[in-house]
This record gives sequence, C-alpha cells and structure tokens, in this order.
Amino acid sequence: MPENQIGFSDLPEAVRAFETLRAGLDRAVVGQALTKERLLVCLLAGGHALLEGVPGTAKTLLALSLSRLVGGRFRRIQFTPDLMPADLLGANLFDPRKHEFEFRPGPIFADILLGDEINRTPPRTQAALLEAMQERAATIDGERHPISDVFTVLATQNPIEFEGTYPLPEAQRDRFLLKISLAYPSAEEEVEILAAYAEGRPTHEKVAASLEPVMTLPELLSARRLVHEKVRAERSLVSYIQKIVAATREEPAIQFGGGPRASLALLASARSLALLRQRDYATPDDVKEMALPVLDHRVVLSPEAEIEGVRLVDLLAKIFERTEVPR
Repeated sequence: MPENQIGFSDLPEAVRAFETLRAGLDRAVVGQALTKERLLVCLLAGGHALLEGVPGTAKTLLALSLSRLVGGRFRRIQFTPDLMPADLLGANLFDPRKHEFEFRPGPIFADILLGDEINRTPPRTQAALLEAMQERAATIDGERHPISDVFTVLATQNPIEFEGTYPLPEAQRDRFLLKISLAYPSAEEEVEILAAYAEGRPTHEKVAASLEPVMTLPELLSARRLVHEKVRAERSLVSYIQKIVAATREEPAIQFGGGPRASLALLASARSLALLRQRDYATPDDVKEMALPVLDHRVVLSPEAEIEGVRLVDLLAKIFERTEVPR
C-alpha cells in the first residue's frame, strides 16, 4: 500500500476496526445479530443489500447507525409511485443569476443510501437506481457524474403489502449482493427495548444520532482491498461454490437458478465473513452460511413448488448433502 494512502496495513487491524463497528451497531440497535453480521459482510464485500422485514424492525435505524460509524454521507428516500428518475439522480436547473444551468445532485450522491420500499416506485425509476448501483455513476443530460467509491444501497421491501407495487424483475434483483430478512425481536430483546423507553433512557434513535465515526471511508476501501488480497479461497473452495450454484440450475423445483453473478457474490461474501470471523481463509462453512442470503432473491421456484410450499432453505440443505465438501 502506498505511503500516502490512508488505510489498514494488515488483516488484524481491519478485524479490530470491524469489531468496534459492530459494537457501535449493538449500542444503537437491540438484537438482530444475524442481520448486523450480514450487513457488515455486504459493506465489506462492496455490495448492496435488499432488506426485507415488517415495519418497525429497525431497518432505517441500522442504515443510519452504519453511516455514522463509517463517517459517511447518509441519504434516505421514500420510493413512491410518482417518483421520477430526476428526483433520485438530480437535474440541471437554470440559475437566472448566473444565466446558466447548474447541476443539483439528487439523494443518490451519498455514501449510504436507504431506499424505502423500492417496490413501490415504477420500473423506470428502479432502473435508474440499479444502473447507478452497478456503475457508481449517473448520466444526466449526457454528462456522467461519478458517485462515491463506497456507495452502498440498502433498499427495503415490505413483505406483507403488495397492492400497488412494482416487483423488481429477476435481472434487477441480481444487482443486490445479499437479501437480508429481518425478524421480529425475541421476547427478551423486546422487553429490553420497552424498558429503555419506560425508564426514560435515551431512545435508540438518539443513541444512533450520537454515534461517532470509528472508521474512515478510505479505511473502509482499504479493508475491501485486504479481503481481495489477503483472504484466501482455495481452488477447491471455488469449485465447491460453482457446484452449489450450478446445482440450483438443475433442481426440478427451481425454475431459474443462480447465474455467474451469484457465484461471484457467494465467493465475495464467504471471504468477507471469514475476515469478520478473524480468519485469512474462507471455508465451506462460510459458503454454506452465506448461500441463502446470496441466492434467496436470485433463485425463482417453479409454480408447482410455490403451491406446495417448498422453501429454498430446504432445497439448499439437500444440495449441500449431495455436494462433496472440499478438505
């Protein structure tokens, strides 16, 4: 790493920073341990996440807390049926004082963008967001504008209301690295939340607002480089990933299996999880653990399987059983 480049010099340093980052998330958000870990995997892998959960499961709070802990610019946009691409990307507006057009950037020019209910906005606006996610740039009136190098989209979907929605096409869902499902808090966690309010302690929203950065954006970029350069994935593990994803294409209960981008996402996620678990090598267990969030939004079950209530997690378990584990 060049001397003038600010960042982590080795894996242990990056591991310690992410442990501090996780501790900050724990301060602001009660419970959701698996969600937090997968969110950090997504951040470390440089991907975007599709968050699915009922209202009140701390999706906005998680996104805000994460942005403050990495010292990033946070923007939130509520997707609605009348939202236009220009509302998201920005536009060139005429300034009468200067007698010229001036670019006014939209909320997409942020480091972490929370897109609430992405399935409530028309396909044209969805496509504008997904193009920026892929290229980290936006083209407005023929001029290309770069977006942050750490640009991360956390898009939410409400799984219980579908009237008046525009479901993301399979090809566009493939642009998200992970689908993270948020569950209700446990009884103990919900009691802890209620007790904090009853005792007059600072609300979790206020705690999140008071969080100070524990990592810089250049450090985050350097951590991503360390994952690629220092976390090993043996050739046998790469072959294992390919066999698992390929098996989803041959499974009778699956109409559309995972493509090559799913294989790449599974590899990146497994290596990022390995770093968070304080290892410089990825294992088959890392692959198994990340398979569901990587494939859940990419794999399409057949209509017959949907009617019979077949679950992807059960199909993956069968695939794992018949796929030889590398040693």
